[in-house]
Amino acid sequence: MAIMQVSRKIDYALRAVIHLANEEQGARACSVAEIAARERVPRQFLEKIVQELIHKGLVRSRRGPHGGYVLARPAEQMTFRDVMEAVEGPISLNACTGEHADCSLIGTCGMERVWREGQRRVMELFEKTTIADVRRPRASGMAVGLNALSARASKAQL
Repeated sequence: MAIMQVSRKIDYALRAVIHLANEEQGARACSVAEIAARERVPRQFLEKIVQELIHKGLVRSRRGPHGGYVLARPAEQMTFRDVMEAVEGPISLNACTGEHADCSLIGTCGMERVWREGQRRVMELFEKTTIADVRRPRASGMAVGLNALSARASKAQL
């Protein structure tokens, strides 16, 4: 089965940024080694990706004994599109929908309308989805309490 998919570079960049977003509340910086290990990303590739994210202003480094990398702005203000375009440049669903459309059939192809609408919808999703929308939910007191209650109920059944 053929599928349309994002590049590994984009996938790894999103995983790294989401990882940093998960640490945002505690203002904890993370090393590339930690991110690579936890997110199952090749370290050398991730180092290059992080440098691109720094260059585009999405991530910043923090020096010192508790140094590492942190988000350069709040996860609520960073979108999937920001991260994707930081590492790959402009996103295009098909050759005819990009900034520099490259197709000899533009204007005469029946599929162009479909590709353009697909491009519009995909970009809308990537622009509306923030990194905060997909980070790991924080454990709340209620969730912890429910887990403890569930564990007690399981023991009572044994």
